[in-house]
Amino acid sequence: MAIEIERKFLVRDAGVVAGLAGERIVQGYAVKENGHMTVRVRILEDRQAALLTLKSPLQGLRRDEFEYSIPIDDARAMLANHCDHRIVRKTRFQVVAHGQCFEVDVFDGVHRGLVIAELELGHEHQAIVRPDWLGDEVSLDRRYGNFSLALEERAHMLAARGRYVGPVTRTRGLAA
Repeated sequence: MAIEIERKFLVRDAGVVAGLAGERIVQGYAVKENGHMTVRVRILEDRQAALLTLKSPLQGLRRDEFEYSIPIDDARAMLANHCDHRIVRKTRFQVVAHGQCFEVDVFDGVHRGLVIAELELGHEHQAIVRPDWLGDEVSLDRRYGNFSLALEERAHMLAARGRYVGPVTRTRGLAA
């Protein structure tokens, strides 16, 4: 088991990833209930590798994380049969700034244009130096969690197929 402690920011200038090689990721969510573990299936497309991850609910900036390599065919089957279209597609870039390694996710699909940077920390009170390309901090804003984004993706997909699923919001426009 690992403890995940991270801060999350909107990215003001997506040009920060220009010229960098990214890794394409497809991830889906099989299970999620408020107050319980999240079960995520992730395919790292360029590496043809897959991971099964269980995450506890956030407690401040931290959560328990259990992550396991799984066969890619199992991951594809889980995404197709058990994630109920709760899927996010993104490209992840590693951007080093001020000696810190940010994971910068550039989203596809309904979230095209959304760019989020995450920084893993050693402890919750670790000081960071914010590069000027970072925008608003959204660490505690659930709208920017990948599960919430996956639910939005599912709602748009169902709406496109003529199935009403309630109001759909555009996360991209939420922050200034």
